Amino acid sequence: MATRRDFLTRVGQAGGFAAAFVTMRELGLMSDGMSASSLTLAPNAGAGVNVVILGGGIAGLVSAYEMSKAGFRVTVLEARSRPGGRNWTVRNGTAVEFMDGTRQVASWEAGSYLNAGPARLPSIHKTMLGYCRELGVPLEVEVNSSRSALQVSEKAFGGRAVEQRQVINDTRGHVSELLAKCVKQHALDEELSKDDCTRMLDFLRTYGDLKEDHKYAGSARAGVSRLPGAGPVTQELRKPLDLHALLEANFWRGALFEEGLTMQATMFQPVGGMDRIPFAFAHRLGSVVQYNAQVEEIRKTPSGVRVLFEQKGRKKAIEADYAICALPITVLKTTPNDFSPRIRQAIAKTEYADGFKVAWESKRFWETDFNIYGGISFVASGPVGLVWYPSAKIFSDTGVLISGYATEGTSDFAKLGSIEAKLAASRAAVERLHPGYGRRLTQPIYVNWGRIAHNEGSWVGRERETNNSTERTTYYDGPYKEFIEPDDRIYFAGDHCARVGAWQEGAALAAHRTIQMITERVRLTRTA
Repeated sequence: MATRRDFLTRVGQAGGFAAAFVTMRELGLMSDGMSASSLTLAPNAGAGVNVVILGGGIAGLVSAYEMSKAGFRVTVLEARSRPGGRNWTVRNGTAVEFMDGTRQVASWEAGSYLNAGPARLPSIHKTMLGYCRELGVPLEVEVNSSRSALQVSEKAFGGRAVEQRQVINDTRGHVSELLAKCVKQHALDEELSKDDCTRMLDFLRTYGDLKEDHKYAGSARAGVSRLPGAGPVTQELRKPLDLHALLEANFWRGALFEEGLTMQATMFQPVGGMDRIPFAFAHRLGSVVQYNAQVEEIRKTPSGVRVLFEQKGRKKAIEADYAICALPITVLKTTPNDFSPRIRQAIAKTEYADGFKVAWESKRFWETDFNIYGGISFVASGPVGLVWYPSAKIFSDTGVLISGYATEGTSDFAKLGSIEAKLAASRAAVERLHPGYGRRLTQPIYVNWGRIAHNEGSWVGRERETNNSTERTTYYDGPYKEFIEPDDRIYFAGDHCARVGAWQEGAALAAHRTIQMITERVRLTRTA
């Protein structure tokens, strides 16, 4: 007698992914409650409709996955031999190849890795977290911030690195003392009632850990010079960092880093590397994803779209009723097409940043000698501004440390002409934070997305929150408005089509919106 597994296997062989998915759901083997998506597409909404998806990054994979559920016949064309696009995990043996022929190969211990692209999943990014749950991708906590991490500036403290717990809590204590003085000197009487002044002083004592006289004399929150122990061993507080020196050091970027909405705890990461997510999508999709298929032309037809591509040296073409273009805009700049003038103009106006990371393998001295388990240390000046400690494999022997993560552009880091000079600057940043330990770094890998084929950039410009006001970029005021609308039967998706730029969540949400637009168009066509 055939088992349910045998039955489902035969369904999949006969009808493909969508048929197997629908059958499993009807048999109660998949719970609708596990779905990451707010999409409510009928299982046959796309029956008989062909869609070609250009690009196998997160936007392309989400599009294929959700549309397959709804009965669309989908093909994904991916230029690389792997899924994920910028979701790329470098492991031992991975080759990092630049467009100019520069080639590096990671030579790390088994289990060590670098998430060269996205490396964290905020808890507010529920769509991506939902897909991890739905696809069975195990997650672990990503330690995005640690009070044991360091900050260093040549302008203060003799260039000595200080712990973030000192910077944050001594600053809080000093500011609380100053504000308490203002309250006690009646400087805020016009703003606060007598009772509120009393309440404010009580709050400041707690907030800044002030003494009864509202003076700040240090706090265990800022760390101690000696921990309490057994017998006569008592705790000894550190002397507070001088307020003038703190102001001179200008540590606020690091001190306030975790206050950003997308940087707040709790953060997550897939166990074993971020690319576990695209590979999980690809496993579900199977032959829907065509690898080593580089798009060469995108053309409209009277009834849809025709895409020319090359796969393993052979020229091929595919026609479909609709296309979802999830390629980076940088790639579209050099891809022949017959897009409308408004889309061509939007493509011409769009520029990408060139995000980079430099990673090293090392004995985990940051844990054993500095009590740092994950988080980020900040360097106030110089070509490399941060050192990011791994959250994976804590307490193991070695780990991959990131020393340098930013965009190059016209930065001081970009002015370092050779890779050797960039690696030297990366090592020097670790040395500034951890004197004597820079020499322990080995097997460096430098990734610059602006120099990697099929991407040629990391992300487009996006809105930033500045002093509670929104600083609008020309991208959102211009090209963005064009990409979120279809060009005949060609639709666009990717993080550049959402206001969650540079995050996988944006790519997934943009895919959802595009799917909804196509599905609604199909419905209206059928009912016309």
